[in-house]
Amino acid sequence: MDAPERTLQAQDTEITCRLFVAFELGEKNWKLSLGDGVRAPSRCTVAAGDTASVLTAIAKARARCHLHPDTLVLTCYEAGRDGFWLHRWLSVQGIVNLVVDSASIEVNRRSRRAKTDRLDADKLLSMLMRYYAGERRVWAVARVPSAQQEDERRVHRELERLRHERTAHINRIRSLLVLHNLRVERVGGRNWARWWAEHA
Repeated sequence: MDAPERTLQAQDTEITCRLFVAFELGEKNWKLSLGDGVRAPSRCTVAAGDTASVLTAIAKARARCHLHPDTLVLTCYEAGRDGFWLHRWLSVQGIVNLVVDSASIEVNRRSRRAKTDRLDADKLLSMLMRYYAGERRVWAVARVPSAQQEDERRVHRELERLRHERTAHINRIRSLLVLHNLRVERVGGRNWARWWAEHA
């Protein structure tokens, strides 16, 4: 059983009113779609990273839907560039959040979805409601790493990126040398300066 389900079971099962919130995370702005599954959803846009405005939007949505201030809030966003800090912040606020694996989201077979395409907030909100209504196959929930694990992953990815860049630069140097009929066994290393002095 995953963490969101355990959290939900810890709530009073008599309370059926919930506020659903979907985030569409952009580089400069976040679009939120908020609803209770009964009324038409409301929408708002906040500056990326403006958590105070997120709480304000949630409070306004609760009031609009005539929900109690302690009403359970269920949120989601697609895994991506922002990582998991938002998930951790939402959890601290007592909000149950899902980080969704973008590649797993069901799509209409007639319309292919590029890997970089983001679903709009309204579509995510609809799927979030369906997920909690029992349709668990609408998407796969990503496993949220600890902050330390996320940092370690980031360092590893950066090292891999640098290795690829280094290899690309070496291959480019080799290609330039071959244009002048200069062939070297190894680019770089302690003998490189001497080799270059002899052939330059």
